[in-house]
Amino acid sequence: MRRRWLGAVAAAAISLTAGLAQAQSTLRVVLINDLASLDPVQSTAAFVRNHGFMVYDQLFALDSQGVARPQMVDTHVASADGLSHRFTLRDGLAFHDGQPVRAADAVASIRRWAQRDIVGRALAAATASMEVVDDKTFTITLSRPFALVTEALARPTASALFVMPERIAQTPATTAITDATGSGPFIFQASQWRVGDRAIYTRNPNYRPRAEAADGLAGGKVVNLDRVEWIAMPDPATAAAALQSGEIDFIEQPSPDIVPTLERNRNIRTMALNPVGFMVWLRINHTQPPFNNPAARQALLHLINQQEVLQAVGIRASEQVPYCPAFFFCGTPLESSAGAQGLREANVERARALLREAGYNGQRIVFMNAADSPINNAATLVMAQAFQRAGLNMDVPSMDWATVTQRRNRREPVDQGGWNFFVTVANVLDGQNPLTNLYLASPCEGGLTGWPCDQQLEDLRRSWWEENDAAKRQEILHRVHARAYEVLPYINAGQFRTLAAHRANIEGLRPTTVPVFWGVTKR
Repeated sequence: MRRRWLGAVAAAAISLTAGLAQAQSTLRVVLINDLASLDPVQSTAAFVRNHGFMVYDQLFALDSQGVARPQMVDTHVASADGLSHRFTLRDGLAFHDGQPVRAADAVASIRRWAQRDIVGRALAAATASMEVVDDKTFTITLSRPFALVTEALARPTASALFVMPERIAQTPATTAITDATGSGPFIFQASQWRVGDRAIYTRNPNYRPRAEAADGLAGGKVVNLDRVEWIAMPDPATAAAALQSGEIDFIEQPSPDIVPTLERNRNIRTMALNPVGFMVWLRINHTQPPFNNPAARQALLHLINQQEVLQAVGIRASEQVPYCPAFFFCGTPLESSAGAQGLREANVERARALLREAGYNGQRIVFMNAADSPINNAATLVMAQAFQRAGLNMDVPSMDWATVTQRRNRREPVDQGGWNFFVTVANVLDGQNPLTNLYLASPCEGGLTGWPCDQQLEDLRRSWWEENDAAKRQEILHRVHARAYEVLPYINAGQFRTLAAHRANIEGLRPTTVPVFWGVTKR
C-alpha cells in the first residue's frame, strides 16, 4: 500500500509539474482591440495587422532603425539603374499546412496586396512586370524609378504585406479571406476563435527562424511559448485588475490613468513598446459639406488644441509632445513644420470666419465615437466640444470601434447614415513618410475612407519616392508637408507615448512598435 501511495504521490507530482510547465508556456495578452476579422489586405485595422504578424511572415522586415532587411528573402540583386530586382527565397520555408513556400506564393501575395494598399499601388504603378523564375526566385522590373522597393516589400502596417499561399492570395482583394494559413511563427486555431472573447495561437514547430538576432520586426523569430491567448477585455479597469492578479500577462495599452497604479505593483513592469509614440488623427470626410470645402477643414486647425486633447486622454506630461505640427511624427528624421497652422492655441473667431467662407449653415455634423476605446473616446469628446464652441451642430453617436470601421466606408450623406469625422490612433509605422502614410494619400476615388482628392499632393508624393538623392528627397518632403496643410487629408490632434504593462516574469518583450511575441519567455 505504501508503494502504491508513493506511486500515486509521484504521479500527482509529475502531473502537477506538467500542468505548471504548460501554464508557464501560455502567454495571455490584451491588445488594443479584439480580433474581429482575418484579412490583412482587406482591412487596415491594427487588430488584423497584429494577427498577421503572428501567423504570416514577410519578404523583408523593418529593423529597429527602420531599415528593410531580408526576412523570407535570402538574396536580393538589383541592377545598377535600380530598375531590375531579382529575389531568391531562403531554404526551408513552409506553410502551416506543410506545403513549401514558393515564388508563386510571394508574387500572388504582392499582387493582391497591391490592389488595396497605398504603398502597394505605388509600387504596382511603377512596375513593368513581375515574373516567377522558378520555385524560389522571382523578379520585379520597373518601368520608372521607385527608390524604395525593399521598403515597400517590408510594409508592416495598414494593409501590411504578408505572404500567404497562392490559392488564398488569388482571392479577389474585395473578398475577405477566412483561411489564415501562413508560414509564420504561430498557427491560428480557427476552431477556438470566438469574436468578443479570445483568439488562440500555438507555436509553429516547423518554423525556421533566421540566424540573426531579432531586431525590430526583422531577424530571427525564435518562439519560446507554446501558446498565446489574445483575450478580449475592453474595460481598462478589468484588464488592469486581471494583470495584477496574474490572470493575464500583458496589456498593450493600459488606460493612462491606471499606469501609476500598475507601476507601484512590484510584480508589474511597464515599457514603451513604441518609443516614438502615437498620434491622434482626426479623419475628415472630404465628400460631405461643409468639409468638402478646404476653408471648413482649415477652420478645424484653429479649434483643436493638441495639449488639451492629450490632457483629456489622460496622457502624463512626461509622455506628451505638447505641440507637434508634423505629419511624419516629431522626433524623427522626417519631422517638418512647413506650412503649419493652428493646433497650439484655439482661435474661435478665425474658425467661425472660415466656416462662414465655406458656406456652413448649421447642418448636423456627425462625429463617430468609438466609445470602447478610452483614447479615441476622450479625444472625440474634447474635440467635439471645441467644434461646438465655434457653432458647429455636433452629433456624436457612440459605437464600438468595429462599427466605426464598417460605417466609415459609407459614402452616403449624413442624413442617410453618412459621417463627417472619426478619430483613429496611428503609430509611427502608419505615418512615417510620404509613401507609407496611409491617410496622407489623396487620390480621390481610389483612396481610403474620407476620400481626399488633390492631384498636386499626389504628384509631390510620387516625386518624393522616385527621387534617389536623399538631400533632394528632403527638399521635396517639405513641399509635401506644406501642401498637406493646405489640403488637410487628416489633422494631427496630438502626439504621445503610451506604456505597455506586463507581469515581471515575462522577459524578452522589445520596443517593436507592433506587439509581437517571438523571443518572449515566461518564467
